Amino acid sequence: MDIKIIGLTDQHEAYVGSKNRKFRINEFLIIEDIYQGDLIGEIVEAHTYNKFIPMVNNGDIMDANMLNSMEALGFDLEAGTIYLAKIRLVNEANFPIETGSNCRVPNFEEVKKYFISTTIEKGLNLGVIRNTDDIYKSADREFLGICKTLEDNKFIEQRELPYIFDLFGMHEYPHIGVFGGSGSGKSFGLRVILEELMKKNIPTITLDPHYEMDFSDKFNMDYGPDYSGDYSKFIIGKNIGIDFTELNTKDLKNLLNTSSRLTDAMENVVDNLHKNKDSLLTFENRLQRVMRGQELGSEEKINDKIINSQETDEKQYYKRVLDDFKKYNDKCPPSSITGVSWRFDKLKRMGIFEHKINEAEIALKSCKNIVIQGSIKIIQVFATYIINVLYEKRRNYKDAIINNKTEEYFPPFIVVTDEAHNFAPQTKDGMTDIPSKYILREIAQEGRKYGVFLILATQRPSLLDSTITAQLNTKLIFRTNRATDIQTIKEETDLSIEETNRLPYLKTGDVFLSESALGRTMYVRIRAAHTNTPHKENPFEELLYKKKQDIEIFYDIVEKYLPVSEDDLYNTCKEIQEDIGKLYSVSDLKTILESLYDEN
Repeated sequence: MDIKIIGLTDQHEAYVGSKNRKFRINEFLIIEDIYQGDLIGEIVEAHTYNKFIPMVNNGDIMDANMLNSMEALGFDLEAGTIYLAKIRLVNEANFPIETGSNCRVPNFEEVKKYFISTTIEKGLNLGVIRNTDDIYKSADREFLGICKTLEDNKFIEQRELPYIFDLFGMHEYPHIGVFGGSGSGKSFGLRVILEELMKKNIPTITLDPHYEMDFSDKFNMDYGPDYSGDYSKFIIGKNIGIDFTELNTKDLKNLLNTSSRLTDAMENVVDNLHKNKDSLLTFENRLQRVMRGQELGSEEKINDKIINSQETDEKQYYKRVLDDFKKYNDKCPPSSITGVSWRFDKLKRMGIFEHKINEAEIALKSCKNIVIQGSIKIIQVFATYIINVLYEKRRNYKDAIINNKTEEYFPPFIVVTDEAHNFAPQTKDGMTDIPSKYILREIAQEGRKYGVFLILATQRPSLLDSTITAQLNTKLIFRTNRATDIQTIKEETDLSIEETNRLPYLKTGDVFLSESALGRTMYVRIRAAHTNTPHKENPFEELLYKKKQDIEIFYDIVEKYLPVSEDDLYNTCKEIQEDIGKLYSVSDLKTILESLYDEN
């Protein structure tokens, strides 16, 4: 193969040239250095050069020294196009790369450790590594034909090495970030990750504010397994919620904080009024009685109400108002009581206290993916509670083992969410923080030792809490356009300058995958998902279909009355009403007939 090292080199990178072979970014070559042995490198830039079609290139590559080097190595610059590329070594060499060294395509065994870090049984099959088709030809049989990709809405059989994420390695390199702008394939990639987790029966909590994580509709009946038994879907307020009697005072304060941050005085109100095992009604009544007492303003006025009450129930009620007023009035300022009451009523209206989490907990312990759906606001509230509860159960189980105590088994699990910046936002003053951020941050920092992990997807990585972002050891970076987000990605990953420059131009479904366990970034095409999103229908196709459907219905109604003259419209309206009970005005019928005429 006529690939040679050309020009000036160093221990990190060099340029390669070829008369016949075109280079592709992210492909691997072996440099046969006569002094240092085989060196493995990755193409990071690719170019062509033709002496007769000059183009200004700021002197980056084709200067006089480079041209002289190429001629000395036997390149005929008069013959036409020369193919050029910058190659960067995977591992630093001891000396500068020898100019004139031959290069070749490696076989699979020579570079396997740079691409495959685990077995299929212990990993997630997420897609294919771009530009590895030459190496794929010599790959082990177990890595052949294990996935398909989707290109231009067509299935493509595997022809490149698979990317297998080391799931078991998350114990050492925890947490995953999935970043990408709208339409980049981010949600599609998240779906593929969830499918792989379900295939491995990994207990998972998925927070789904877009109502799209349904796995019942297969993309193709002959492609992929059936996931219908591997997940359970819950809608907050409909079949999942919070059992108020299970709330401790800290939980209740966290929930009230989601509406608006509690002041210290409000927190003191909750500390005083909430009792262990309070029911929703018990706590609400106690809160309302204190408010009523403060409205009356004094023990004397409450006693007047007791004396003047005609009904026994009313008399008993005001006696309880008096008792609570004596107990809590000095500890609970009226404005703080009102603030707590307003936040409490807001939570009640969301309907989150009308169900329990028992079924979801059973599903999680059965190693299913529990999908929790609701608006972003209601998930912010509910996620704070459910993640706290389940994380505490897992933590208690692990701590009991260390302390030689007995505790009911609770499995490790993964928390997955889209729109993660809404649940753990980056804030400057701390005053606008929401409680869900603190439990996610705690898991990001401490969850690994308890076997609890995060997979956080967002369009805006710059808006995600920086402490959490720093703990994401693997990052999938889809097409991203915003400068602030690209800057965050530069700071938080090992993407090269060339790769970050390519971010705004990535194809939908292509991703730079930065994995700490491998210590490098790979260019990957996410595999075709086995299932469809419920939102797959194009809304404009929907409108077109509805229009055609309406025309057919109109035609069926008026067909037997045709032809209709303009003078006959009133009588035709009467006939239609008498025959089928539909009432049309003359102008309505005229519009319908005109639309039928326009549509032939």
